[in-house]
Amino acid sequence: MAATKQISLEELAKHNKQGDLWVAVDAKVYDLSRFAAMHPGGLSVLVDEDVAGKDATEAFYSLHRHEVLQRPQYARLQIGVLEGARAKIALREPGAVSLVPYAEPTWLAPGYHSPYYKDYHRKFQTAFRKFIEEVVLPDAQAREEDGKRPSQHVFDEMAKQNILALRMGPGKHLQGKVIMGGVVKPEEFDHFHELIMAQESARIQARGYYDGLGGGTYIGLPPVVNFAKPHIREKVTAEVLTGKKFICLAITEAFAGSDVAGLRCHAKKVQGGWRVTGTKKWITNATFSDYFTTGCRTDKGGLVVLLIERGEGVETKPIKTSYSTSAGTGYITFDNVFVPEDHLLGEENKGLQVILSNFNHERWGMTAGSIGAQRCIVEECLKWTTQRKVFGKPLISQAVVRAKIAAMIARVESAQNWIENVTYQMNNMSYREQADKLAGQIAFCKMYATRTAQETATDAVQIFGGRGITKTGMGKFIEHYHRTVPFDAILGGAEDVLGDLGVRQALRKMPKDARL
Repeated sequence: MAATKQISLEELAKHNKQGDLWVAVDAKVYDLSRFAAMHPGGLSVLVDEDVAGKDATEAFYSLHRHEVLQRPQYARLQIGVLEGARAKIALREPGAVSLVPYAEPTWLAPGYHSPYYKDYHRKFQTAFRKFIEEVVLPDAQAREEDGKRPSQHVFDEMAKQNILALRMGPGKHLQGKVIMGGVVKPEEFDHFHELIMAQESARIQARGYYDGLGGGTYIGLPPVVNFAKPHIREKVTAEVLTGKKFICLAITEAFAGSDVAGLRCHAKKVQGGWRVTGTKKWITNATFSDYFTTGCRTDKGGLVVLLIERGEGVETKPIKTSYSTSAGTGYITFDNVFVPEDHLLGEENKGLQVILSNFNHERWGMTAGSIGAQRCIVEECLKWTTQRKVFGKPLISQAVVRAKIAAMIARVESAQNWIENVTYQMNNMSYREQADKLAGQIAFCKMYATRTAQETATDAVQIFGGRGITKTGMGKFIEHYHRTVPFDAILGGAEDVLGDLGVRQALRKMPKDARL
């Protein structure tokens, strides 16, 4: 029977029992006669709940996400369309913006304006969202489930489009490269393009995978680009940006988290290089990295940063965390590893400068992604509360629910405006000026964004109820977000540490003669 065959309501009503069961969902008619007995919710949901032989659109969307209908095993059950009815569910095309209020930052919402974004930002956003949804999203959901690292074909496609190079931000490393088919010129690429990338990438709603998809590169490669010997820089940068090899930043230890000065991993100076002994913990991408940008303590008590290549004496093992092992979070053991002299990054005993050099950029990027993920939850909640019915009315009709939604929107919009202001400053400051003027701003912004994100996660679970703590079905993204949102509050510096940093930065600028 052709899937385009017109089926009347009268004909549909005849097929309303076990062994002969049809239903209509959004104007499409499905023959569930054979499937009914295998229905995950049981046969009674279809027969006893009075949906067999009827238009079950409302019942379906109160229990299932639309994606269920797109799965091949269910799509092939369609036998026709409901006579005189039209599909009402409008799916967003890949790359298109959502029309749900507050599902997009203001600059993307139809009819709104922004002083920050140009036409080339908008073209880039459209192309990048399409890439994320068509290339990255399917792999992200699969790998988040099985815990494997992101598939190599995704890295290959990112390298082909020079997206891996874009993760490093604007700079000389982009010269001569064709970015995503020429959608933006290398000299035009700025920090707002980076902001777009971070927020669009968060739409995959797979937090572990997101870190696995080059999180180590984002923080581990900049010290190589900025402080390595030219021949080392060229070799390693080429390998990493083409997706052939992977790199991570190995700073944190069991004894030294935010306390970088407390590192114990030891580098002993020997003939022709160094011998490194020690451990690193909670290192993103460690389990599959080929290079480790490693902070060590020297015999003189200073810090040194060495580029260590995976080989003899280097061992990594996964650490189980509350998000997926696709992030490659690992524990590293360096057992008397020889590191050649030319793998020194920066100067001997001046490693703290190397370690701190990229912290602002790292924290800014994490903040941007955190805000993007929070906005996705706002969209999920707005969709759910308008389609879910309780006591005969949409959930959104409850004042307490509207109050939670209002708080969510206020939080994400304030964080978005703050990060855009900081980004504008970055575009108009030198790297040195950013370190001087924006370290506190970025620290405060990250602290605010991650704290409000956790409030939004808590409210979202209350709105979704039991579905919000279930790993599948309607609330699967809410459950995932609530479980993984603390990562943003820890990685790159815990909230309290960043808040204190921001205040100390402000105190350095306090006028000596300031009085009440």
